[in-house]
Amino acid sequence: MLVYKIFRSEEWQAMQAAGESQGAPIDLQDGYVHLSTGAQATETAAKHFAGIDNLVLLAIESDALGAELKWEVSRGDALFPHLYRNMRMTDVLWCKPMPLVDGVHVFPPEMT
Repeated sequence: MLVYKIFRSEEWQAMQAAGESQGAPIDLQDGYVHLSTGAQATETAAKHFAGIDNLVLLAIESDALGAELKWEVSRGDALFPHLYRNMRMTDVLWCKPMPLVDGVHVFPPEMT
């Protein structure tokens, strides 16, 4: 199953340069990397990234993350994927832009 990480472009650039990332500021604060399923990503973008342009969407195969991926109850009592280690470039299957069009993020067609 694919899971997704939304990054600001500068966070993505930093991850590319370092080869890994501890995540965004909220991830550092919470102690894990917040991920979303395809069904959760739209609400995540609207809630946490409203009005922010230059976002990218990273796709990651959840099965490849091993035991460090935990499914935990979060927003709306839904299970969300949380990664308890740095996210590595080798985890990323693809990265696509999420343009902001008329105040709404447009997700790539590759998203399932």
